[in-house]
Amino acid sequence: MKITTYPETVPLSLDLQNLLQKDFHRLSTGISEFTFAGLYLFKGKYHYRVSLSRDRKLLIFGEEYGSPFCMFPFGFPDDETFTDILKNYHYFKAVSERDINEKRIRLEQRGLHILEDRDNFDYLYKRENLVSLAGKKLHKKRNLVNAFINNYNYEEHYITEENKHDALTILEAWKEHRLTETTDKGDYNAAKEALMLMEPLQLCGCITYVDGAPVAYSMGETINKGKYFTVHFEKAGTRHKGIYQFINKSLAAMIGSHFTYLNREQDLGDPGLRQAKMSYRPDRFVKKYKIFIDREQCRCDRCYGDSTAPDSR
Repeated sequence: MKITTYPETVPLSLDLQNLLQKDFHRLSTGISEFTFAGLYLFKGKYHYRVSLSRDRKLLIFGEEYGSPFCMFPFGFPDDETFTDILKNYHYFKAVSERDINEKRIRLEQRGLHILEDRDNFDYLYKRENLVSLAGKKLHKKRNLVNAFINNYNYEEHYITEENKHDALTILEAWKEHRLTETTDKGDYNAAKEALMLMEPLQLCGCITYVDGAPVAYSMGETINKGKYFTVHFEKAGTRHKGIYQFINKSLAAMIGSHFTYLNREQDLGDPGLRQAKMSYRPDRFVKKYKIFIDREQCRCDRCYGDSTAPDSR
């Protein structure tokens, strides 16, 4: 399948992987969404379609809270395409800090609003810090990891085609636990497809067993020219004390020392998730921005208002 020129679009499909994968691997913004797998696995949620601008920049179109948006992972498209998109889509999202720094004055001169999208900042942690958990600030995490190590007979393995059915078992148990607390299955569908398509999507990860039974796994991929590893999924199917802290450390240790940072993605504005991610003391953030004409077209709580914003959890 070929990617058409805007305004024509085509659905994001596996047929496009060979066209896009290498370019995404070379991308240096560090934004977690901008991998082929990261987009493909959530195509159902956001209804992703793709196109090319007149100057051959990739355009990704989607819908969120009923509002159509556009993303341009490889930089701003030509002015004609950019202006035309503004007429037909409510906003641009996941705009990199680099792109904003280059174009901010011109964007503001055009009367466009630029929003620092804190809810979608990616959290970056030095890999070595997640392995060692050294220092007073991380002593609680270290204690929980030690509790798991001392209390359970465990094994760690990489996820392979031979054992990925064990990861699927964990995912099903995670879903059942979640559905006892809420009716939302979260990212279950995306996580399941990630396991089923692990090899073609070039994903990897590790799985933990306790007394021979699979209990937790973590999965992600290489981004940012091979410098970062982004964690797309982290699931535990049991209530073992310290299990999430353990698999966090385990993945950081097993992926390899050539990775500088782990990108643990965004908190989506969820207070509990934000607290959990901040408790690991992030070393940096990958900042992202939104651009739009009318602030009312943004559906986040900050712009739209808590009383009328659709539920974003």
